[in-house]
Amino acid sequence: MKLPNRKGVIGLAVAALFALAACAGPAPTSSSDAASEPAVEQEAKGAIAMSFAGLDIAIWNDMLEIMEPQIVEAGYEFVTHDPQWDVQTQVNDWQNWIQRGDVKVIMGYPAQSDSMVAVSEEAQAAGIPVLGYASQWQGTSHSLLLDNYEDGRILGLAAGEWIVEKYGTDEAQPVAFLAYYDTDLGRERSEGILAGLEESGANVDITEHSVIGLTDGYDAAQAQLQSAPDTKIFIGIAGDPPMGAYQAVMDAGVSPDDPDFLFAALDATDEILDIFLLENSIWRIQYVLPAKSLADGMVQMMLAAAEGTLSSDTTIVSSQITLDNAESFYTYNQ
Repeated sequence: MKLPNRKGVIGLAVAALFALAACAGPAPTSSSDAASEPAVEQEAKGAIAMSFAGLDIAIWNDMLEIMEPQIVEAGYEFVTHDPQWDVQTQVNDWQNWIQRGDVKVIMGYPAQSDSMVAVSEEAQAAGIPVLGYASQWQGTSHSLLLDNYEDGRILGLAAGEWIVEKYGTDEAQPVAFLAYYDTDLGRERSEGILAGLEESGANVDITEHSVIGLTDGYDAAQAQLQSAPDTKIFIGIAGDPPMGAYQAVMDAGVSPDDPDFLFAALDATDEILDIFLLENSIWRIQYVLPAKSLADGMVQMMLAAAEGTLSSDTTIVSSQITLDNAESFYTYNQ
């Protein structure tokens, strides 16, 4: 396996207007969108805060919509924000939540884990448990854990086996790898995918693109097709960048059932499921951590932490999507 040629296509999707309109969906309507706004009259139990690094990820918006009514029904205000992958904004908003005086729990996925240590310890000192989503760092009490490396490895292995079956091993096949190394989840998944590809024995020439959202994925695919026009394999660590890449490939005139193409990714949105279910779809391999399973697990942890009864981590594993089970993974069919 040829070592990856890393071509950064980093752009944190700040301008991804078409992406948000197409897939992300609206953010929860009754959540607090800016942590710095003065607190309004609260429910008697106080507030629970959820902090994703940015809201340009479709599945995270789905999860927030599932989480909010459960939190509210339990008697808490649900507080969230959109730091747009800016570390200092995320830190500042957490500090504002701490100062509110009514926040009972903060759960988060940091833009950079190391940068959240001090504010996490500040929250703990104020009696506010800090929970991690998909990672742990100094200052967290417990986390909802994903086996990011193993999820990546099984995807890379499945993709590699398809490549070997389709193309053999005599000639290296160009691969557009939609990776990300700036977060624990992204790094672990990326490393796992590369390990799985190597384990499969596939002869591949990998070009890495460091990407976050749909616009990044679209731009990365365009760049890939310009530099290596015979690229037919696109592998992603999460759903949104491959969705952008898929649109770029469609815009380039590729048929959605071209037998020579492969799209493979982790995390599935409803839009990805629609593509996966097309007859003879080029989106052939997909694993998923269902939005509802994730959201429900996070709600259970946050409520238990708010009530002082949380005593352990929770681990959720990915499931493979097939033509037989795909419909069961739609967000509101779960």
